[in-house]
Amino acid sequence: MPELRVPGATLYYERRGSGPVLLMIPGGGGDAASFDLVGADLADRFTVVAVDPRGKSRSAAGERGRDQRVEVHADDMHRLLAEVSPTEPAFVFGSSSGAIIALDLLARHPERLRLVVAHEPPVLGLLPDADRWRAAFAGVVEAFGRDGLEAAMAALGAAAGQEGTDEPDDERDGAAPADTERFRRMRENMPQFLERELRQFSGHMPDVDALAAHSGRLVPACGRASRGLLLARPAAVLAERFATPLVEFPGGHVGLSTHPVRFAEVLRRTLAGAMADAG
Repeated sequence: MPELRVPGATLYYERRGSGPVLLMIPGGGGDAASFDLVGADLADRFTVVAVDPRGKSRSAAGERGRDQRVEVHADDMHRLLAEVSPTEPAFVFGSSSGAIIALDLLARHPERLRLVVAHEPPVLGLLPDADRWRAAFAGVVEAFGRDGLEAAMAALGAAAGQEGTDEPDDERDGAAPADTERFRRMRENMPQFLERELRQFSGHMPDVDALAAHSGRLVPACGRASRGLLLARPAAVLAERFATPLVEFPGGHVGLSTHPVRFAEVLRRTLAGAMADAG
């Protein structure tokens, strides 16, 4: 699989399909495999590029144990786009902390992008009660250091709130069976995420004025099952501030894994709409 050397790291990425480039940036402990099912569905229309961000999985060398900065990750993605789409602006989909990277990329490098779909970016600074949630996320990190991963995830779940269902039976269409290797990588990534990214990324405030200037290229998005909950609220704030629709995807915060078939359908329609508007 291809790799790209960037300052201080080597990025692993996967590429499939043909057509305009769609760069997919995972969040949390995820990596390129987070997009296996959705990416496979979209590969008939797009060149789908999925990446392991620095410090994660196959891009971990030299970065584990270092505090991470959103701007550095966005610069990585800018260099990756120059590699995989050197002459044409690209589409970008980011989920969770990956959506925070996507927002920074749009604010600082809008000329490289056709459209950014930002799915539930946990940008706490956009919320009127941000201090409450910064304290809650600090408590998640403390729980990890004191009691381990399971306690930290329980604290994070309590802060994020209880997701509902987006269908009467919440059917999990097309969800992949457990992948032992992917699960192992994600579990190994979680200490890095909890200790070196959670507070650092959620505390990052994008340049809202720059985003406003390019809001026509931004699609704030959330899961139908997480309406009104913490992780969906910043996207709703962006949609209201820029007077743009808030696109709802199936499932909740990890809907791309639990509802990949319908998730891909919504993403396909969203990207197709941008392509039609461009002529």
